[in-house]
Formats: sequence, C-alpha cells, structure tokens
Amino acid sequence: MRRPRRNHSPAFKAKVALAAITSDGPIAQVAARFDVHAQQILQWKRQLLTQAAVVFSSDGVCGADTPSVDVKALHAKIGEQALAIDFLAGALGPSPGPSGRR
Repeated sequence: MRRPRRNHSPAFKAKVALAAITSDGPIAQVAARFDVHAQQILQWKRQLLTQAAVVFSSDGVCGADTPSVDVKALHAKIGEQALAIDFLAGALGPSPGPSGRR
C-alpha cells in the first residue's frame, strides 16, 4: 500500500540535506532518522550544494538584499482598480435574480 504524497517545507529539506552532508554514516541512516527516501535526500543534498553559492552572492534573492516594495504605488493602483470596478458596476446596472447573472 502506498503512502499519501507528502509536501516538505524548505526548512525541513535544508535540515535533512545538511544532516546528509555532515553525517559520518550512510545516507540510509539519515533516511531512516527523517523518514524520507534516500534518493530524495540525495536530490536535496545535490540541490543544496549546487545552489549554495547564491546565498553568498551580492545579487542573491535571500536576506536583506531584497528590494523594498513601493507601497504608495500599490495603493494608487488599488485606487484606480476600485474606480474602474465602480464605474463598470454602474454601467452594467443591477443584475436580475439572486445569482448575479444577466
């Protein structure tokens, strides 16, 4: 009988991959400890090792280097969309019936 599909968080994947890298024993022991298939651990370990340079790069997407969001521009866009919705709702008029379909 197959086990249902599980979705692991990125933090869990990183923890398991680091355990696989730092472990002195075989991958099978790490797999048994975290209840994850050994091939999956090897894939996460390979992914961690190939993408580790992104963490230390100056243009990486992690940490405090992410650009701040322009809140004023977003509020202006929301206001424009609200005006458009109000205009279109008035132009279409009330919809007949409880379902809202014309």
